[in-house]
Amino acid sequence: MYRAQEATYLELLVQKLDQANKLIHSWELKGGMSAQVTGLKILQPTGRIMRMIVRQHGENDLKRNPNIAADEYRLLKLLANEGLSVPTPYYFQQAGGIFTKSCLLIEYMEGKPDFSPANPTLYIFQLAVHLVKIHRLEYDHLDLSFLPDQNESYVKMVQAGKENTDETLNLSLIRNVLKSTQPLPALNKDVILHGDYWPGNILFINDQLTAVIDWEDAALGDPLADFANCQLEILFHFGVKAMDDFSDHYESMMPGLNMSNLPFWQLYAALRLSSFPEWGLEKSKENIMRERHTSFVHQALNLIGKRQAP
Repeated sequence: MYRAQEATYLELLVQKLDQANKLIHSWELKGGMSAQVTGLKILQPTGRIMRMIVRQHGENDLKRNPNIAADEYRLLKLLANEGLSVPTPYYFQQAGGIFTKSCLLIEYMEGKPDFSPANPTLYIFQLAVHLVKIHRLEYDHLDLSFLPDQNESYVKMVQAGKENTDETLNLSLIRNVLKSTQPLPALNKDVILHGDYWPGNILFINDQLTAVIDWEDAALGDPLADFANCQLEILFHFGVKAMDDFSDHYESMMPGLNMSNLPFWQLYAALRLSSFPEWGLEKSKENIMRERHTSFVHQALNLIGKRQAP
C-alpha cells in the first residue's frame, strides 16, 4: 500500500462489508514473510467494535497464483465450516483502482506463535494433533479443484534449481536424488495440506493452541509433505527430541499411513527450507540451523541408500 492512500484504502475495504463501518485504528503486524499483514479496529453500525486482519500477498505468491486471495478466502471458508481452528474469512478484494494488490480480510485471532513454551510436551503434542485433524479431514463433498497438486509444485521446485547453490547444504545432491525419483509413487491418499505447517503459523494462548493461520501455500497431496516440513521446522527451533516426539505422536495417530517415501519428502522439505542463510538470522542461530539441516538431510539420504542397496 502507498502510505498516502493507506487510510483511504483500509476505510474503503472495511466498507465493502458494510458501508456504515468506520475504521478506528490500523497497525502493522510483524512476522509475516510472504505477506503484508495489517491489524484493523472497526466500529460497526451496531456499536460493536471488531478487530480484523488484512493480508496482502507478496509478489512471489502473486506470480505463482494471481488468484491467491480469492483461493485462500474460499479455502478458509470451507475449513471454518468443517470446524477447523482457522480464521473466519470476511472478504477478498481483487486488484484494481486504488486496490493496487489483491487482499484478504479475515478474523483477528487471539494468540501468538510460541517459541518458548512453558509446557514443551503439551506444545509438541498439540502440533501433532492439529496436523492430524487437517490431514484426516474428509473433503470428497468439497470443491477443492482450485488447490494445486503438491507433487507437481515440488517437481517444479526441484527442476528450477538456483545458480550459485550453497553446496554446504548438499543442495545439488538433494536435487539429483529427487530428480531420479520423480514423480514419487502415490502410496497414500491425497489430503488437504497446509503447505507451511510450522510453529510460526500456529497461535497459542496459555499453552493452548487456538488457530492455524497463513494458508496461502495450501495444496492437495501426500500428508508426508506437511509432516516432513514440520519435522524439520521443529528440529530447527526445538531440537532432535522435540522432533522425535512430534513424529511419534503423528505416526501413532495416523496408523494407516505408508511411511516408505518419508525420506524423499524430507529431502523436499530440506530443499524448500534451504534459504534460511538469506533470512538475516544471528550467526549463532544460522549455524545451529545449518548443523540441524545437514543432519536431517544425511539421515534421509542414509535411509534411502539402505533401501536401495541390493
